[in-house]
Amino acid sequence: MKKKSKLDLAIEIFRKAGGILTMSEALKLKIHRRELYLLRDKGQLDLICRGLYRLKNMPELSLPDFIPVSKKIHKGVICLISALAFHEITTQIPHFVYVALPQDAHKPVISYPPMRFFWYSNKLLTMGVEIHKIDGCNIKIFDIEKTLIDCVKFRNKIGMDVVLEALKMYWREKKTNIDKLMEYAKVFRVENFLKPIMETIVSG
Repeated sequence: MKKKSKLDLAIEIFRKAGGILTMSEALKLKIHRRELYLLRDKGQLDLICRGLYRLKNMPELSLPDFIPVSKKIHKGVICLISALAFHEITTQIPHFVYVALPQDAHKPVISYPPMRFFWYSNKLLTMGVEIHKIDGCNIKIFDIEKTLIDCVKFRNKIGMDVVLEALKMYWREKKTNIDKLMEYAKVFRVENFLKPIMETIVSG
């Protein structure tokens, strides 16, 4: 039986890992930098962004812009307009990936995709986080109600029109959990601001 080459073994490791690895993950799995560069130069690996590789001939990614967040910003959570789009309660097309970071985190250096970072307190960052398995990666995204509360809190950054549209779409979807929404509003001290808006939407 023919012994597998180092390149064949590297491709096998990529496949077992779901087709996407960072440079550091690849090195830990005993893929040498030399093999990575060779596979890239042969067109068998795509460079998603600096230090993040994807095996060619894998199924198309459904949310490719979220992958660098999952793989390279381990404490980051998809938030605001990106999370609204994921939950399908906005007509906005995000021009950035919106990412929540801990207050003490340094700004990550990622050249692509374009990102906007928001620094959150520990309470704001850890409440309402869901983990979704997307394209073989674990993606952290705020749940729908927490996303809406964040949008209210950051309304001066994203625009009140975006917030109002999202709240109306949320209500129309009939998958609403108003108790949960208002509980978050109370915790993050936007209840007095949100309550009259929701009363108008509900009675409209």
